[in-house]
Amino acid sequence: MAGRFLDRLEHGPVVVADGGMGALVSSAVRRIRCPEEANLKAPETVVSLHVGFIGAGADLIETNTFGANRRKLATHYLEHETEAINGAAVKLAREAREVSGREVFIAGSIGPLGDQDIEQAERHEVFTEQAAVLDGRGVDLFVVETFFDLSELLDAIDAVRGVTSLPIVAMLTFDEEAETLAGVSAREAAERLAPLGLAAIGANHGAGIQAALNALSEMKPNGVPLAAMPNIGLASLAGNRVVYPHATPEYFAEFAAHARELGARVIGGCCGTTPAEIAAIAAAVREERAPTAPFVVTEQRLAALPQGEREETRLARDLREGTWVVSIQIDPPLGGDNRALLDAARTIRESGKAHIVDINDNPRARARMSGLMASVAIERFAGIETVPHLTPRDSTVLGLEALLLGGHAEGVRNVLAVTGDPAEVGDYPGARGIWEVDAIGLVRLMAALNRGENYVGKAIDAPTSFFIGAAVNPTADDLDLEVDRFRRKVAEGAHFAMTQILYDLAYFDDFFERFGGPSPIPVLIGLFPLSTYRLALRLHNEVPGIVVPDELQQVMRDAGPEAAAVGIEHASALYRQARERAAGVYVATPFRRPLAALDVLG
Repeated sequence: MAGRFLDRLEHGPVVVADGGMGALVSSAVRRIRCPEEANLKAPETVVSLHVGFIGAGADLIETNTFGANRRKLATHYLEHETEAINGAAVKLAREAREVSGREVFIAGSIGPLGDQDIEQAERHEVFTEQAAVLDGRGVDLFVVETFFDLSELLDAIDAVRGVTSLPIVAMLTFDEEAETLAGVSAREAAERLAPLGLAAIGANHGAGIQAALNALSEMKPNGVPLAAMPNIGLASLAGNRVVYPHATPEYFAEFAAHARELGARVIGGCCGTTPAEIAAIAAAVREERAPTAPFVVTEQRLAALPQGEREETRLARDLREGTWVVSIQIDPPLGGDNRALLDAARTIRESGKAHIVDINDNPRARARMSGLMASVAIERFAGIETVPHLTPRDSTVLGLEALLLGGHAEGVRNVLAVTGDPAEVGDYPGARGIWEVDAIGLVRLMAALNRGENYVGKAIDAPTSFFIGAAVNPTADDLDLEVDRFRRKVAEGAHFAMTQILYDLAYFDDFFERFGGPSPIPVLIGLFPLSTYRLALRLHNEVPGIVVPDELQQVMRDAGPEAAAVGIEHASALYRQARERAAGVYVATPFRRPLAALDVLG
C-alpha cells in the first residue's frame, strides 16, 4: 500500500482525505477524557465515523490517534493505555476499510506534544514510541500534522523515520498570513521540509480554508506534492460546546478546486469538517473542477509601524546616572473607586521624598483594581511615575500581552515581573493560578515585545519600550535556585531588580556573594516598617519569603506601645545602610497607610 500511495501522488487522481475525526468523536461519545479514549470505550462509534468518511468518498482515513502520545495522554491519566489506544485505533480503521469494501489508505495520525518545554531527547522518545506502535499494527503511511513549531515537526519526522520507511505527509498549521504561531512562514517551512524526501507537505487545521490556500501558494515553488486539510473555519463556544461555522459544501468544493490548482495531491478537512464537506471535495476532484470563485491568496503584509523615539523613563535615567531612587509601594483599592489612591500618589509626589510609586498586582491573591490600570490613572492624574507589578498567575500569555500592550499605549513603561502569591491563599476557595509562564517567562515576553515580537516570535505592529524589572529574594529558602532564577531573569532582558522585603541587609550581602559579585543590573531594596510585635510575628511566620530576625522580634515585643516608633527607627537605619549597597529602595506600608512610608525617609 505504501508504494501505491506514492504512485497515486505522482500519477493518479488526487487523494481525498477524511475530515475532523476528533471533533466528531467528542460530539458522539459522552464521558470520555479525550477523543482517543473512544478507541477503547466506544470502538463501534469510531468505526462508524471512519465508514462515514469512506462512504463520502475519502481515499485516505487517519487513525484516531492525533493526541495519543504518552505525554498528552498523561494529562488525562491515560498514559498507561498508550499502546492499547494506538493499537486499537489501527485495528478499527482496518475494520472500517473491510466493512466499506474500498481499498482506502490508512494513515497513522501523529500530532504535537503540546509542551514546548520538553527536552528534545524526551520529545524524540515519545514520538518514537507512538510511531512504533502504529507501524507495528499495520498503517500504510503516516500523517504528522497540526504542528506550529517547525523544530518539533522535524523531531517528529526524524522519530518516525527511525522506526519505519513508510511514506510521511507532514503538515503545519498556519494563520491568514501564511505563518505559524511561532512565526515561521510557509515558504520557509517548505524550504526546510522539501529536501527531506517526504511524500507530501502542506497545511492543516489553522484559520480555515483561505489560510490553507495562502500557505499552499507560498509552498508551491518547492516541487514537492502538497497536502491541504483545513478547519471548516474558526470555532466558537456555545456553553460547553464547540461550535463551527456553517460553511456550505459548495465552499469546500471550490476550495478543492483551488487547492488542486496550487499543487495539492492530498485534500481533506480538519476540525468541523464532516462527510458532507468531504463528499463535496471528492466530487470536485472527480470532476476535475476548475476554480471559479475569487479566493484570496497571500497579500503583501502591512509594514510595521515606525519605532520612533524611545523616551527614557525617569526611573531608567536615574538608575543609569546613578541617582538614588526612592519608591513608595501602594496597594490598589479593593473596590472601583481610585480617588484615595490618586490622593495618596499626589501627596507622595508633593512630599519630594519619593520619585516613583510601585503598585502591587492583586497581593495576597485578593482581587483588587488592576495594578496596571491603576498605574495609568496615577501617571495621568497624579503626575508621578509608576512601576506596576504584574504576575502571570491571573492571565494567559495572550492576556498578559494584551494588558502590556494596552498599558504601553497609555504611557506605562516601567513594569516589575513577579511570580505572585498562590491563588489558593486568596479569597476564592478552590481557585488555581494560570501561570502559563513564570516570572522568568514574563521578563522574556516583555523583552520580545521590545524587539517588536510577541511571545512566540511573530512580529507586532510596533515595538514597545518597557523598562523591565525583576523580583529577587535574598531570603529565599533555596538560595541556589533563587540565584539561578535571578541569572536567568537578567539573561532574558531584565533592566533592574527589586528585592523581597528585608529586615537585615546581611541577607542582601550574602546573596550577592553567592551570586559571585555585584548585581549586573541596578537593585532596589525593599523596606517595610514594622508597627507592632504581632505584625512582626505574622510576617515572619505566615508570609513566604520574609524573614524577621529573632533579635528584631524581641525588640518589637519589648517596645510595647512604642513598637511603631521602634519599627520606623529600624527601617530608617536600613534605609541609610541601603545607600551603601543598592541603587535605591522601595518602602511598603501596611493596612491602607501608604503615607506612613514617608516617615522612614526622614
